[in-house]
Parts: sequence; structure tokens; C-alpha cells
Amino acid sequence: MADVVAKQRKILVAVDESEESMYALSWCLKNVVSENYNDTVVLLYAKPIRSAYATLDGTGYFFSSEVVATMESYNKEMAGSDMAKAKKVCNDFGEVEVEKRVENGDARDVICRAAQELGPVVLVMGSHGYGLIKTYFQLYSF
Repeated sequence: MADVVAKQRKILVAVDESEESMYALSWCLKNVVSENYNDTVVLLYAKPIRSAYATLDGTGYFFSSEVVATMESYNKEMAGSDMAKAKKVCNDFGEVEVEKRVENGDARDVICRAAQELGPVVLVMGSHGYGLIKTYFQLYSF
């Protein structure tokens, strides 16, 4: 009898520094990842772009280039730390193929762009503790 080749699936998981994000990743590993498939978990972190930092703060003071560089460095460290934490969650689960992606931009745009590009079978995100009604009004503000 011929060996059956397992189907390859990509599972996109948006991660950030929140507990909800790590819970969503754990839930995904327990409930979505399967031994019957050749699953790849794609960890996606959206890093704010530099233009998101205004050089003029709300009080009318200019940020120096050192302050902006410090903010960028902090964001880079946060991305590395959050991805390491997510990778550890995956390693603790067992053998699962993991791909890490850190992209610049607004999280909503980055997640949508990655989902279109990768064509995952499922997109997993944490909820940040928002209820259904609050989430609805935040997404569909009139």
C-alpha cells in the first residue's frame, strides 16, 4: 500500500504582548493543529511603523531623533521578546513547524495582508477581553 502524503496547511496566528494572544496560540495548538496534516504555524507580529511616531507630541514639544530611535529600539525588542515567548509556547506543545514573521504597519492592515498572501486555513487572534458588543462597535463604527 502506498504511503499517503499529508496535506500541508498554514495556520496564521497573530501574536503580541497580551495574555489573550498567548492564550489564542495555546488554544490553536491544542484544537487546530493536527497530526493528520503537515501543519505550519505562522506567527505574525505587527510592529508599528516609524511614521506612527509624531515628532511633535501633544504638548507642543518636538521629539529628538534619539527619542525616536529609542522608541524604534524598544519596538524591535518587544517584537523579539514576544516572538520568543510565542515560539516557546509552540516548543512546549511538541513538534510543530513554526514560521515567524515580523512586519511593519498597523496590525489590522498587516494581518489582512498576511492572510491574503498566505491563504491560511484559519486565522487565530486573541480578543483582548472585549465582549461581542464592544468588538462590534469598534470594528463597525458608524
